[in-house]
Amino acid sequence: MTSRITHWIGGKSWDGPAASRTGEVFDPATGAVTGLVDFATQAEVDEAVAAARSAFADWRNVSLARRSSIMFAFRELLRSRAGDLAAIVTAEHGKVLSDAAGEVQRALENVEFACGIPALLKGGYSENASTKVDVYSIEQPVGVVGVISPFNFPAMVPLWFVPNAIACGNTVVLKPSEKDPSASLFIASLFAEAGLPDGVLNVVHGDKVAVDRVLSHPEVKAVSFVGSTPIARYVYETGTRHGKRVQALGGAKNHMVVLPDADLELAADAAVSAGFGSAGERCMAISVVVAVDPVGDALVDKIRSRMASLKVGDGRRAGCEMGPLVTAAHRDRVASYLDAGVSSGASLAVDGRAHPVDGAPGGFWLGPSLLDAVLPSMSAYTDEIFGPVLSVVRASSYSSAVALVNGNPYGNGTAIFTSDGGAARQFQNEIEVGMVGVNVPIPVPVASYSFGGWKDSLFGDTHAYGPHGIHFYTRTKVVTSRWPDPSHGGVSLGFPQNT
Repeated sequence: MTSRITHWIGGKSWDGPAASRTGEVFDPATGAVTGLVDFATQAEVDEAVAAARSAFADWRNVSLARRSSIMFAFRELLRSRAGDLAAIVTAEHGKVLSDAAGEVQRALENVEFACGIPALLKGGYSENASTKVDVYSIEQPVGVVGVISPFNFPAMVPLWFVPNAIACGNTVVLKPSEKDPSASLFIASLFAEAGLPDGVLNVVHGDKVAVDRVLSHPEVKAVSFVGSTPIARYVYETGTRHGKRVQALGGAKNHMVVLPDADLELAADAAVSAGFGSAGERCMAISVVVAVDPVGDALVDKIRSRMASLKVGDGRRAGCEMGPLVTAAHRDRVASYLDAGVSSGASLAVDGRAHPVDGAPGGFWLGPSLLDAVLPSMSAYTDEIFGPVLSVVRASSYSSAVALVNGNPYGNGTAIFTSDGGAARQFQNEIEVGMVGVNVPIPVPVASYSFGGWKDSLFGDTHAYGPHGIHFYTRTKVVTSRWPDPSHGGVSLGFPQNT
């Protein structure tokens, strides 16, 4: 039996008429349809924005202490219900429970950062900037914020944005992915339980119709987005054309450079965990291993042996390390790169289509796959595959490896594996990528820093969460003030004049 998944507007589950358009929500481990999600009309998006705009009038004036206390209460609820949220993520996305739990933990770190909002919104003050003239700055919310989040992290990515936005005094309309929408509703209900006033956080489901209305609505003042590069470019161009500030995080092609002096055991472990965790459906996944001569053959052998023991199956079953892909169509698209790679001259070192699976035959399965001798001209290299396909590119030297990474249009994350501190330092200086790991394959920053790439991986000037997040969700106002001297007609303050 399928359930109806609908919007959250004005502090409650939406009770409007049945939707004229819906989307199927699957259990990726079985292939069964588990729910039908309502697709919002423009009018329903307008209703959510109206609720957010109405709530903003009061919420922007709520004290920082009160906002912080609500955020702390939400943090405690989220921590106590983390297992429930992880189970929702696994049921609709397919990632194994350990990956889902890790997603919730990283989300919690961002909530904890937002709990410190009283310290994060401090302005500046200059006494006597001119004679008896004081100048100070204050940070104020921008208004209604739109958040458009992707399917691959249905809990974590919304919580990159929503806590900071509302802690800064804004109200939010969240449009999650229609592929796994239930996590966002669970989060909204926890915020309500934590004491967040009605209308401060609203959730609308849907497709391009909903997205376009968020981007064009005159009351939406800022938009945060994560998704593919073509859509990120569209969101940025459309939103800014309508006068909004926009941060649009796009796609990636993350390289892991392995130098000849690297610990190959460590590098092979990292390649497997970073390439196939969450079935490769993450923008920080390692999708290209750059093996610098002469380590290529040895490294490929070590990666291949580890892949053989990787247990693929239903993420709710004990011991499973990689789950299915999110939909059958996405699985088929990812698998097509294996044949395309071979036809272009790459070597299919591991064919994931033959990998054993501990799960129902109708699930959207594709085991970990390895393409060797990939060239930069091949589609397996140029495209963001977004699945469990790892490509190995051979490089003749450190400099050619750096040139390869810097020549790629994406610049989200990269890593270098080496025992040479000088080489690592040179790499972090020369590489044209926004997030760099040194013997760390997935360099996602902690919550007190900010997340974001360079080049075609980011549209806009502001990264996600951390200090950049606070900056994005506030506007700076500078006040210049001068008050009459009490000795010249001002109110007596009860102290001798000319002191």
